[in-house]
This record gives sequence, C-alpha cells and structure tokens, in this order.
Amino acid sequence: MLKLEVVTPERRVVDVETEMVTVPTATGEAGILDKHAPLISALKPGVLSYAVKGQTEKEKLAISTGFVEVSDNQVSVLTDLAESPVEIDAELARADREEAEKELAANATAPVDETAAIRERLDLANARISLAADRER
Repeated sequence: MLKLEVVTPERRVVDVETEMVTVPTATGEAGILDKHAPLISALKPGVLSYAVKGQTEKEKLAISTGFVEVSDNQVSVLTDLAESPVEIDAELARADREEAEKELAANATAPVDETAAIRERLDLANARISLAADRER
C-alpha cells in the first residue's frame, strides 16, 4: 500500500492509504504503484486520481502546478490548488477557460515560453470542467 498526501498552502487535502496514484507530471502522466522507484517531478495542471482499497471508483482531484515526490511507498504532492469534484464551481471554471482561450488567441504570435502561464490556466480549467461534468453524471 502507498501513503498518499496532497497538500496545498491552505490545507491538507488528502491523507490516505491507497493502492495506486496517477499524477499529471511535466513529462506526462505517471502511474505510481507499491514499491515505486524514488521520484521527484514537477506537476502540470490536470487530474490526480487514486484508488482506495475496497472502492470500485477512483477518487479524483483537479490539481494545479507543484511537485510530487515518491519515496518508501510515500507519495507526497505539493500543489497550489487541489479541488475535489464537489468543490468545483463549474461556471467559474468555464469562465476561466474562456478567458484563457481569449488570452492565448491574443498572444498567438508570442513565443511558447511567454504563454506557458496562460496554457497552465487553460489546463487547470479543463481539468476542473471535466471533474465537474463527471460529478453531474
């Protein structure tokens, strides 16, 4: 079993024993199982999911940028924002996505590194919208 801890500057969001964790890292999605090799990676905005023993559905969180560290069956996620589906304001997420899309369109000729923060906001808004839609089903 893995010990998963998700922490934001405001609170400890998750502190559970889990069978597996999937996190959106800067280099792609990473699946973490028992006895995973040590790892430190930057996170990109997206959906973090984890499986709690005895539950058929995975638990999910929309997370923003931050870091993940895996060591000795401990998965520590430090992120600026982590929201469960019930905490997400879908209308606000849609407005954030629309604003980010407009900013990207306005900066279409800008170098990629200059629009990274806008793309991160767009990725977070999309993750939040996705989880809010799952909640409504």
